[in-house]
Amino acid sequence: MFKLVDFVAGDAQADRVVPPTGFTASLTLFSAAAMGFLAVFALALSLATGRLADRWGDALARSSTVRISAPQGQIDAQTKAALNVLETTRGVAAARALADDEQRALLEPWFGPDLPVDTLPIPQLIEVIEDDDGFDTEGLRLRLAAEVPGAILDDHTRWRRPLVRAASRLRLLGWLSLVLIGATTAVMITLAANAALAANTQVISVLRLVGARDSYIAQAFVRRFTLRAFGGAAMGVIAGSVAILLLPSAQAEGGFLTGLGFQGLNWFWPLTIPLLAAVVAFGATQAAARKTLKDMP
Repeated sequence: MFKLVDFVAGDAQADRVVPPTGFTASLTLFSAAAMGFLAVFALALSLATGRLADRWGDALARSSTVRISAPQGQIDAQTKAALNVLETTRGVAAARALADDEQRALLEPWFGPDLPVDTLPIPQLIEVIEDDDGFDTEGLRLRLAAEVPGAILDDHTRWRRPLVRAASRLRLLGWLSLVLIGATTAVMITLAANAALAANTQVISVLRLVGARDSYIAQAFVRRFTLRAFGGAAMGVIAGSVAILLLPSAQAEGGFLTGLGFQGLNWFWPLTIPLLAAVVAFGATQAAARKTLKDMP
């Protein structure tokens, strides 16, 4: 029966089979640390893009815009008519016309801060916020077309879908990166275990002569490489977490690039990386040890 305490404590006689230092030890520690470091960023990318997709979806799904294009003398009248339609529409929680300063702020990134809004034929924008039930988009469009000829409703669907789709694909890419990191870790540890077994062929032969079973020899390799992978991954996770902490905090101006990190209880997720690295190392080393010992004469 597998006992974790006995596995961690090990067997002093069996541990002599596995070199405590050397190329294989360094390779295992370095590869586990590097993969742990990269896994922290892949995990942070997945969680950050998940939050981004939810935020974009919620923000754009609950807001719409009514654009009024009309001659200068009719703008005010049509704006009032549109607001009256919106206020009497079921599902609309709030509606307000944007002031000139707000419209200037929206155009400033493209035209600069000195844009003469008052002298340009810029449409009047009305911000529409939905309630939890939402409104009938097609019904509202028909009402606006009948009562406010210059009003056009934009429910942000054409903007929302590509943004949410892009964020969802980035999240998928992050999880795929974690899978590839795990597979790479397994390959590196398998190579290191095979090298260590090949380098200790004579010692293994002597152990067999004195009655040691292959399971006893394999357990020594599995234990040593599992603990090395766990320790290396832990060091990589610590380094990666520190690097994440040094990134700029989330800001509206920076958007996604300044929000790449962990929030709240999500900080517990990196703690699972060393455990997963140990599990991967355990399985990879056990498979490699059994195969190599079986092929040995």
